[in-house]
Amino acid sequence: MSMDHSLTMLPPLDALRAFEAAARLGSFSAAANDLNLTHGAISRQVAKLEHWLGERLFDRQARGVALTPQGQRLHQRTSEAFALIANSSDRWIERRGASIVRLTSIPSVSSLWLMPRLQAFEAGDPVLRIEFVVEHRNLDLEAEGIDLAIRCGRGSLPGRVSIRLFEEQCFPIASPALAASLGSGAPERILNYPLVHDSDASGWRAWFAAQGMDYRPRPQDRRFEDYNLVLDAAAHGLGIALARPPLAGGALRNGRIVRVDPRTVLNPVSYWLDRTPSQLRPSAAELARRIMAEAGLTAPAAETFLKT
Repeated sequence: MSMDHSLTMLPPLDALRAFEAAARLGSFSAAANDLNLTHGAISRQVAKLEHWLGERLFDRQARGVALTPQGQRLHQRTSEAFALIANSSDRWIERRGASIVRLTSIPSVSSLWLMPRLQAFEAGDPVLRIEFVVEHRNLDLEAEGIDLAIRCGRGSLPGRVSIRLFEEQCFPIASPALAASLGSGAPERILNYPLVHDSDASGWRAWFAAQGMDYRPRPQDRRFEDYNLVLDAAAHGLGIALARPPLAGGALRNGRIVRVDPRTVLNPVSYWLDRTPSQLRPSAAELARRIMAEAGLTAPAAETFLKT
C-alpha cells in the first residue's frame, strides 16, 4: 500500500519554522529576532502548532521556554527535516537580510503600480530588495512576517496602522474601435454596451449616481476578479470599463484604451499603506517613506504614520 503524502496531513509549515527556532534558541524573543518577526508572531505560531497537534510543546518559564517531552521529540524531527532541506537546495531557504522588505498587495496594484516603480523604490541609499507577497486576502502581517501592505479599501483595518496613499477620479474607457462606435453624448449611451468591472462594482454605481442614474450590474456586464483583467477586457473590445488612475495610466499612454466620456467621479475605494503596530525595521521604514513620497504625501504625514 502506498503512503499518502497529502499536504493536508502536514502541520502548518510556518508554525513549524517558528517552533524550530524557539526550540533551538530557547526563547520566543530570540526566535523572533532570528526570523525577523515579533515576539507575538512567534507565540501565535507556536500556539497554532500546539492546537494542531493537540499537545503542549513548551513549558513557559520566567526566563525563556523549555521543551516538553513531546516538544523534544518534535524538535528532533523538525531539525532533521530542515537540515535535509538545507542540504538539498539552498534555494529553499529564505534568507532575509536587513535590506530585504516583504510587501503584500493585490495583483493589479503589484503589476500596474508597484512594478513600474520597483527599480526606483529599490535604488538609493540604502539599496533595498522588495519581496512581493501577491494576495487578494488581507493577511495577518505579523503572523506572515510581512512588513508593509498596499491595499484598496474604504478605511483602516483593525490591528494595522494605515495611511491613505491616494484616491482616484474615475472615468469611462474602451478600446479605440468601441470608442469610435460609441461616440459622444449623454451618459445613457454607455448602457448600450456591456460594462466591465472587477469584484467591486461600486465605481460604476458611483459614476452613474453622479449622473443622476441608478446602476445595477446586468447579465450582459462582465465581472473579473482583478483589475488587470478588466483592462485586458476593455482593450479587446469586450465592453466599457472605468479608468482607475494611476493603475490605468500605462494602458492609456500606449493607446490600448482611450477615454470615451469626460465625466469623472471619485472612487469610493482608496489606496492604503498599512503596517503592524510594531515598530518597523529601518529598511521597511525607508521603503514606506519612498512609497509615500511617490504617492505625494508630505514628510510630516509620512513620519506620523511611521511613529504612530
